[in-house]
Amino acid sequence: MTDKSKQPLFSEFPPVSTQEWMDKITADLKGADFEKKLVWKTSEGFSVRPFYREEDLGALKHLNSLPGEFPFVRGNSTDNNWLVRQDIVVTDISSANAKAKDILKKGVESIGFVLDETVEASADNIKALLAGVDITSTEINFSTKKCMKSLASALLEAVMQMGVDPTKVKGSIDFDPAGKLILKGKTCKTIDEIMDRAAEIVKNGKALPSFQWINVNGKIFGNSGSTIVQELAFALSAANEYLAKLTERGLTVDEVAGSIRFTLSIGPVYFMEIAKLRAGRMLWSNIVSAYKPASTAAARMNVHCETSEFNMTVFDPYVNLLRTQTEAMSATLGGCHSLLVQPFDKPFRKAGEFSERIARNQQLLLKEESYFGKVADPGAGSYYIENLTESIANEAWKLFVEVESKGGYFSAVKEGFIQKLVKESGAQKLKAVASRKEVLLGTNQYPNVTETMKDAIEETAKASCGTSCSEGAEIETIVPFRAAAEFEALRLATEKAAKRPKTFMLTYGNLAMRLARSQFSGNFFGCAGYEIVDNLGFNTVEEGVEAAVKAGADIVVLCSSDEEYAEAAPAAFKALNGRAIFVVAGAPACMDDLKAQGIENFINIRSNVLEELQKFNKALGI
Repeated sequence: MTDKSKQPLFSEFPPVSTQEWMDKITADLKGADFEKKLVWKTSEGFSVRPFYREEDLGALKHLNSLPGEFPFVRGNSTDNNWLVRQDIVVTDISSANAKAKDILKKGVESIGFVLDETVEASADNIKALLAGVDITSTEINFSTKKCMKSLASALLEAVMQMGVDPTKVKGSIDFDPAGKLILKGKTCKTIDEIMDRAAEIVKNGKALPSFQWINVNGKIFGNSGSTIVQELAFALSAANEYLAKLTERGLTVDEVAGSIRFTLSIGPVYFMEIAKLRAGRMLWSNIVSAYKPASTAAARMNVHCETSEFNMTVFDPYVNLLRTQTEAMSATLGGCHSLLVQPFDKPFRKAGEFSERIARNQQLLLKEESYFGKVADPGAGSYYIENLTESIANEAWKLFVEVESKGGYFSAVKEGFIQKLVKESGAQKLKAVASRKEVLLGTNQYPNVTETMKDAIEETAKASCGTSCSEGAEIETIVPFRAAAEFEALRLATEKAAKRPKTFMLTYGNLAMRLARSQFSGNFFGCAGYEIVDNLGFNTVEEGVEAAVKAGADIVVLCSSDEEYAEAAPAAFKALNGRAIFVVAGAPACMDDLKAQGIENFINIRSNVLEELQKFNKALGI
């Protein structure tokens, strides 16, 4: 008698071939085109199939390595213990130091000190900032809008005076002239002079061998609307520029590569962002290898991640917690070195104790309760993630090579090539949000119509939202922005108007259709902050019109079936007689006939919601 406990799991089920799966899918599609129905055409330049199998791994070359091994696709080490980071804006040394010591007791392992313009980057100030902080066990990172060379020198001096083991000090400074150029459109010195300065900083910084002195801010592309492939390719191109120009100045590739940190944004496309980090490590290791380093360890890509600001919203702000949580999961599963979760209220006010605590705890939940830090490269072997990794790597490499063919990052920026691609991608994303092909919950879909935010928005947030710092720019710049900004401007204008517009749902006829279309229309006009008056249904359209006029409606939306619109729409339009704006919900076959009778406004799933709402605001004098 056979011992079933020793049989392979699921051995009673026969294997199913790929062709059998395809035959079943084809049958279920009932003649529909497989490519059009089920194959996802990404904005990254490749297609994603609806299912993958083990045979799809056969051609992938990156599978034969372990975590911590070259080409580091599977991570830089044998664990996944990323650092929880929080940034502190330093306006007062004493209070910033107190805050640093406080958050270190609450789970933070990496601190970013963002020095205000009023704070001098001196050794004494840095020592005061770090007083009581164990910098051999806490990662320290610094940023200033003033001279980065002075900051680097002051930091070195401060660490040496503190009497700690310099080999144990880890962290970074935000020295990124490549990023500064594309944001400001100019540099204070020539590129050669800046690279001379960078070489000097890295040479002096060898006293802190675990410190990164150059930061490649790929996040500026992601937060300006770039695709995942573009963010990765342009970040790698900028880093390669640093490698080339600093090795020309006498530094070894090991010294330069070890001094570079990448900062990448993490967006909402969950598996793609996981694959982006894996693909990035693969490509960076190949780039560094071309310079023939003395050790493969030089090819490790040190990546700090920040949850995206691009898709954060002012309205329904607690949804930002859901956004940043999935982004944090992508970053940590992808193997980031450190992670900053943006506080949920960052788009409209200075983060307070509550929102900063929640942002920290979002990571701590992943690390301490979900054990994300215990398994290295948890996506390994996933047919889907492995193929995404390969596809992103291939497309990013093509774009990287194209940038290099133009003379490298700085030449491509001066030509405007990089800016053009980022702006095109950003425009496409805005169009997708405007037409609701991409959903920003609470902003362009399912809004909370009772919510008001005009009094919650602080002036500092208004000043920083989608603004350019490119005064006196000599070349074209890119501008980080939020995808929700135009919808928010529309709704805030409604909030500030003398009268809140009232939208009345004239529901009539077919029960299923009138309910569906009134719900659609309520969501549609709710995105502009209008008051929505829904109804169970009217026996005649004339009855509905009179109820709307009595309610003081500014807009009347006829919600019925396509078949009934041919008679109901003209009757309602005539009864309303210009006493409110008349709208038909849907795109009936009789639309042209209705337009010929003077009915101009139609809303449906193909509408550009933003443009339509802007038109209604204008008509209402808002």
